[in-house]
Amino acid sequence: MRALMLATCLLAASPALAGTVKLEPVTVTEWKSVYGTVEARETVPARARIGGTVQSLSVTEGDQVRAGQEIALIHDDKIAFQIAAYDAQIEALQSQLETAKADLERGQALVDRGVATAQRLDQLRTQVDVVTGQITATEAQRKISLQQADEGKVLAPGDGRVLTVPATLGSVLMPGEPVATIGEGGFFLRLAVPERFADALKQGAEIRITASGTQGSGTIAKIYPLIENGRVVADVNVDGLDTAYVNARVLVELPVGSRAALAVPAGAVTTRSGLDFVTVTEGGAEVERTVVTGDPFTHDGAAMIEVLTGLQAGDEVVTK
Repeated sequence: MRALMLATCLLAASPALAGTVKLEPVTVTEWKSVYGTVEARETVPARARIGGTVQSLSVTEGDQVRAGQEIALIHDDKIAFQIAAYDAQIEALQSQLETAKADLERGQALVDRGVATAQRLDQLRTQVDVVTGQITATEAQRKISLQQADEGKVLAPGDGRVLTVPATLGSVLMPGEPVATIGEGGFFLRLAVPERFADALKQGAEIRITASGTQGSGTIAKIYPLIENGRVVADVNVDGLDTAYVNARVLVELPVGSRAALAVPAGAVTTRSGLDFVTVTEGGAEVERTVVTGDPFTHDGAAMIEVLTGLQAGDEVVTK
């Protein structure tokens, strides 16, 4: 029995059961919490090229569209009337051309018999050329009207998602008014950071993101040189970004600096009665010290806890 108790005491006092770590300052990254918004890379309006009434509208907010896809049709009655007028003019000119050609044939026959003069023949030939030119000009004007009618089709400017549809079926639009707004080129996070942190922002730096209750990361893709309202604008690429809602706010933590701090492994801290304790070695004995801890973080892949007071550099911390 005595031998068993002695072995137990020796086992409890054996330093092999616990390791020690010499406390040294480590570099801790300072993070600034801001909000970013989910935005499309390019927001392009699909505009009406002619004025008229919205005859059909085939998209609504949230729809996916392809480049060149017809999303609306604008109809202008005046264009149809213009085409009908040009058709009538061409028909009348065709009749005049047939008459002019017949007169030219008769004039040629009279000249061959010596009855008419060559001057009269030239006049008849000029009349044919004039009518032919009028037909060509009218046909060109008709093509312009046909092109205007075809421009009543509102096409998607690119592949993307429909963000807004300000037009409604039956409404009247003027040339250049937007029928829909398309978000194309994918989505990213846009940040507006106070300008006092401008020097700390670096292109390619990694940031931390909290969206929909999950943690993620992203990379600063672009920092804009223009400061607006005391804020620096930056774009962040995020893999797997939730794009269900555009302009949704997402909590982002940016690295804005670094500092030296004392930190111990997370397993070295024990909590009892609301107090935190860390065991250190002093004169070959283990002593518990009450400490005030800060935020946990990861250093070289290991979970660490910052110690604000209670320890100093050089202490030998007992790890479990």
